[in-house]
Amino acid sequence: MLRLTFHACLTLLIAVGHVRAEPSSDEFFETKIRPLLAENCYACHSAKAENVEAGLYLDHAQGVLQGGDSGAVLVPGDPDASLLMRAVNYQDVEMPPDRKLSARQIDLLRSWIEQGAVWPDEPQVAPKPQRADYDWQELASHWAFQAPQSHDLPTVTETSWPRNGIDLFLLAKLEQAGLQPVPPASPRVLVRRIYFDLIGLPPTLSQVDQFVKAYGHDDGRAVAELIDRLLASPHYGERWGRHWLDVARYSDGFGGFLDSNRNQDAWRYRDWVISAYNQDVPYDQFVRLQIAGDLTGAGEDAIGTGFFALGPYYRSDGGDPDSVAQAKSETLDDRMDTLTRGFLALTVSCARCHDHKFDPIPQLDYYSLAGVFNNTDVRLFPLGPPEQVRRYDEHLAAIKQQEERVKQLRQQAQKEKRDLTADEKSQVEVGNQQIAELKATLPAKYPTAHALVDTGTSDMHVALRGNPRKPGQLAPRRFLKILASSAKNRWDHGSGRIQLSEEISSSRNPLTARVIVNRIWMHHFGRGLVRSPSNFGILGEPPTHPMLLDWLALRLIDSEWSIKSLHRLMMNSAAYQMSSRVDPANFSSDGDNRLVWRMNPRRMDVEVWRDSLLAATRELDLVMNGPPDENLEQSRRRTVYAKVSRNGDVFESDRFLRLFDFPLMRATVAQRPSSIVPQQYLFMLNSHFMRERAVAFAERIRKQARDDYQSIRLAYQWLYGREPSAAELKLGVTFIRGEMQPNEELPRLVQYAQILLSANEFMFVR
Repeated sequence: MLRLTFHACLTLLIAVGHVRAEPSSDEFFETKIRPLLAENCYACHSAKAENVEAGLYLDHAQGVLQGGDSGAVLVPGDPDASLLMRAVNYQDVEMPPDRKLSARQIDLLRSWIEQGAVWPDEPQVAPKPQRADYDWQELASHWAFQAPQSHDLPTVTETSWPRNGIDLFLLAKLEQAGLQPVPPASPRVLVRRIYFDLIGLPPTLSQVDQFVKAYGHDDGRAVAELIDRLLASPHYGERWGRHWLDVARYSDGFGGFLDSNRNQDAWRYRDWVISAYNQDVPYDQFVRLQIAGDLTGAGEDAIGTGFFALGPYYRSDGGDPDSVAQAKSETLDDRMDTLTRGFLALTVSCARCHDHKFDPIPQLDYYSLAGVFNNTDVRLFPLGPPEQVRRYDEHLAAIKQQEERVKQLRQQAQKEKRDLTADEKSQVEVGNQQIAELKATLPAKYPTAHALVDTGTSDMHVALRGNPRKPGQLAPRRFLKILASSAKNRWDHGSGRIQLSEEISSSRNPLTARVIVNRIWMHHFGRGLVRSPSNFGILGEPPTHPMLLDWLALRLIDSEWSIKSLHRLMMNSAAYQMSSRVDPANFSSDGDNRLVWRMNPRRMDVEVWRDSLLAATRELDLVMNGPPDENLEQSRRRTVYAKVSRNGDVFESDRFLRLFDFPLMRATVAQRPSSIVPQQYLFMLNSHFMRERAVAFAERIRKQARDDYQSIRLAYQWLYGREPSAAELKLGVTFIRGEMQPNEELPRLVQYAQILLSANEFMFVR
């Protein structure tokens, strides 16, 4: 059935004279667009915002056209090429983060951009025409398409500060700008930073004291030994596997209206990722197994293809060919987007309907890659030993054979319109008895996982203007022209996934190593060297330290793609061990810390925060792996094992997670948003979950403390890793010794515990 957007319907009605046309461009902007932006965007993206998010200003034309950390957000005249439209449609980032705009509001923005994005009384930028052809030589010179270069380590004046090459590259730019790195973090701050970064759990008081003592004897050795110990912990995989699950847009539901149809086997991919990180599977192999593990791996490696198989699954709610073709096209586009933004940081999906407007990715390249996935399907992959699989399948086949035989006997009598004869009755009775016996002795079914399998070898036609029902030229399956390793670039082996996996995981690919290095840097330092982690294209941010990015990428390759070696390199640097203290002189010239003169303080993501609460109250269940938990307010397992949907409101766990910026997994997640909204603090002060944690923490204090003063000291040591100040100690004791008021429901110590558990200091990693 034909569906028209609001804008299309409005245009049609205007054409036949049933409604009046929209007001003039100026009036349209002032009455429709400016109020929409003011109400939904200015709190975070205007000169009045306390902290301008992502460096993006939406309160004046220059800011809109210039864009922010992720590059330009608007292309006048072309809404499909405008990142603003993808954001409000929740395709890349999700803006506004607390709720999606209405369909009417989204259509108003689209109309405004189509009309040229008129902004009264301010200069306009003419829309860029669609590129007829690419200047391949010019575009190939873009930094991201050039192979990483080996650079000599720079020389610096302050030779006592650097610990490794990372520090030399950073310090060289700092000295060039006349800046100095801040002093190192205190050992009590540093030990917490290392624990949270690597395993997502707080250190115990004894672990803090042990590190502080070792740090005093030999700070470099103490840090290196702690990093090695935590990298060997199975909880490392839980922490860093969760980072990758964001890239893979992992969910336990299929997406859309199919979210209620739960994928009971999704957790096997989650556990596979955790195990891969714990085993330090080389990153190039990690990539290959997720693209073609069923073809190149062994046994359970097929689980890795859940990277694609567990994505949103679109199907038509009607049987007409247009709907079926469009649903298939949406499924293919999800896989294309996840592949190219996840591994390559390229927005190849922008070439679905036309040649990419900025990057050298023609529409033909899009369908050359899409053709690979057009020859695949999702199947349940058996995970048990071959003999177990064979025995179960044969037994099940025997049951079905007997059921079919009994069914035929009954149908024969019905067809001849006569009575179940004595011989036939006997055969039916014997058949039913055999069926019952077979069912009673049916072996336990082998485990299964959703995996990608090949189904064909055909090339795909270009879909004219993105319409799969309007085929254009044939697109031979091959890699992106701008990245292809050889001129002979045609895939004819199966679907082409093996060749695709080899191209992406190749050390000759200029993007793959850089992209994962940048993601790891982002999680350690708060922001990437490239601040648009899933867009290294023309519209993405250039790297703040291009030579350092290249040096790290080559170090990763030289280490045989070991992610753990990259952690060691980054975390043993003096840069990682800096404090987060603000230096006024540095701040005045580099307030955004682009030159990395201090550590960026970061708020914990929801998983680390919830796990830390349960760890502080001694309630955390550290059992790993297995099916997910749906209710996070009752579960005591780590948050990585929560059941999550793509709609964000299907499971009980969704509501808990979404309150604290857990993203919707409808598309690969480049970087999580970080918001501070009243609902979060209302939850901390009023929810049963927080009250239960406060009761448990107060009970832990009672069992250990000799008096009120020790109660306060233990609370601060357990939660913040430090001693309370004299003022904090006095205030705490005064509060818990105070008289209970008639309207107070909880004992004073429990109230005090809840306040400490809800404090900013507990939620931030400095």
